[in-house]
Amino acid sequence: MKHFSLIIIVLFWFVGCDFFKKADEEGAVARVNDVYLYKNDITDLVPEGASSEDSALIVNQYINRWASQLLLMDGAMLNLNESKQQSFTKLVDQYKTDLYTKAYLDALVKKNIDTIVPKQEAELFYEANKESFKLNDDLLQLRYLSLPQNPIDLDTIRKRFKRFNNDDKRYLDSISVQFKAYSLNDSMWVKYSQVADKVPVVNSQNKNQLLKKSNFIQLKDSINLYLMQVKDVRIQNNYAPLEYVSSSIEQIVINKRKLELIKQLEKDITKDAIKNKQFEIYE
Repeated sequence: MKHFSLIIIVLFWFVGCDFFKKADEEGAVARVNDVYLYKNDITDLVPEGASSEDSALIVNQYINRWASQLLLMDGAMLNLNESKQQSFTKLVDQYKTDLYTKAYLDALVKKNIDTIVPKQEAELFYEANKESFKLNDDLLQLRYLSLPQNPIDLDTIRKRFKRFNNDDKRYLDSISVQFKAYSLNDSMWVKYSQVADKVPVVNSQNKNQLLKKSNFIQLKDSINLYLMQVKDVRIQNNYAPLEYVSSSIEQIVINKRKLELIKQLEKDITKDAIKNKQFEIYE
C-alpha cells in the first residue's frame, strides 16, 4: 500500500499541472470534485484507423482510470496521517532531484566522454584483469561448408578449402551457389555450442576432432557432405582471446570513464558554486 500510494502521489505531482486542471465545465468531458478532464487531454489517445467502438472503449477506459486515480488520491490525502504524507513528500522530492540530476549529468557525460579505447589500453586492461576472462565455453575459429554428397570436382574444392590462399578464397566464393551452407570467415571466434547448433553433423562423438587446432574434418550424413577446417581453439577455463572480449573491455573502460567523469563534474560544479558564492557551508 505504501508503494501504491507513492506511485499515485508521484503521478499527480508530475502531471498535475497539465493533466488535472481546475476550471469550469466548458470543454470538459469529465469531472471529479473540482478537477476537470478536457477534450484536448484525450485527443491523442485513439490510434488512427480505430473503429468508433474501439475509440469509445479506449476513451472510456482512460476516463475511468483518470477518475479512479483522483478518487484514490483524495482518499489517501484524507486517510494518511501527517507523518506518512510528509514521508511521501520527501520521497517525491528526492525522486524529482534524482531524475533531473541524472538527466543533466547524462547530457554532460555524453558531451564530454571519450568513447575511443585504444588497442594498447584494452590490452593493458586485459592483462591486469585476465582472471576475469576465463571461458565458460569452448571457442573455435573455423571455416566450414556443406554441399551435396558426390559433388562435381570435390578434390579441387577440398584442396582449395584446406589451403585457403587468396585465390582459393575467390574460387570458393565464386562457386558458393553450389554449397548448402558455408562460412569462410575463420577470423571470428564462435562457441562450440553455436557450431553444434548450426552444423547438424557435429555431435559429442566428433567433438574432440573439432576441438583440435589446425585440424581438417570431413563428415557426412545421409544428405550432405561437410568440410571443416579448424584454425584455432580455446578450451573451457582457458583465458578468452583478447579479440573475443574486446567489445566487453571497451564497454567496461568507457563505463569506468563515465563514473570518473561524473565524480569530477560534481566536484567542479561544487567548486564553481563556492567560487561564485552560490554555495556556502555555515559553521
